[in-house]
Amino acid sequence: MAPMPAEKPETRPYHHGDLRSALLAAAERTLRDKGSASLSLRELARDLGVSHAAPGRHFKDKQALLNALALVGYDRMAEALEAADEPGLPLQDRLTVLARTYLGFAIDNAELLELMYARKHEPDAAEQMAAAIDRTVGALERAVAAAQQRGEIVDGDPEHLTLVVGTSLHGLASLAVTGKFTTEAAMAAVSGLVHHLMYGLKPR
Repeated sequence: MAPMPAEKPETRPYHHGDLRSALLAAAERTLRDKGSASLSLRELARDLGVSHAAPGRHFKDKQALLNALALVGYDRMAEALEAADEPGLPLQDRLTVLARTYLGFAIDNAELLELMYARKHEPDAAEQMAAAIDRTVGALERAVAAAQQRGEIVDGDPEHLTLVVGTSLHGLASLAVTGKFTTEAAMAAVSGLVHHLMYGLKPR
């Protein structure tokens, strides 16, 4: 008896299930490959093999999709920072770990990071975006506040000190993702950057 022929694989890229997640995954691929200007709900629907109206059940327009993608990025970054954080370390070591994690995320997700920091035009997303930003910045602010309590760094508004740390790290990340530094050079620069944040530039 001849063996039964193997079933043909599903030719449609999307069949059933969580369409919202499938749209976000496809949108992120497009973002990486072609940039946000190339994102189109109609094109995503075509690529997933669903009707052009189907994405409208989840995203009312392209901006809603971009906002959702940015929130995915913030969630992913927060998870990475929270997983890497080691509260028991002295501040210099703790910030170095967090900085390298942030830098790695930025390099691996350059297009997504650009979208995350882009100005948002969807008022309905403002509250969610603020909470997402707070969650990612929170990892740095917790490290700063804990170091203040231990007397490792100066007193003051931890939010202000976190701004100094965060802008320095983001500046280094921006240089890396735009090719001004290689990944290796940027990672190697982290410990020096954190050292200068801790001790300043004056001779000692």
